[in-house]
Amino acid sequence: MTTTKYIGMDVHKETISIAVINSAGKFAIECVIETKASMLLQFIDGLRGDVRVS
Repeated sequence: MTTTKYIGMDVHKETISIAVINSAGKFAIECVIETKASMLLQFIDGLRGDVRVS
């Protein structure tokens, strides 16, 4: 079983909408975070496995 996760982001001035899809193509996580580097890094650090950002 592969643990690759693919992250798509829609970046705006105040928020970032994030969708995480697993290697099977199923939605794993959808969320909205504040547009701050620290928030984005914290989110990505919390994911396990191989993470791909597009």
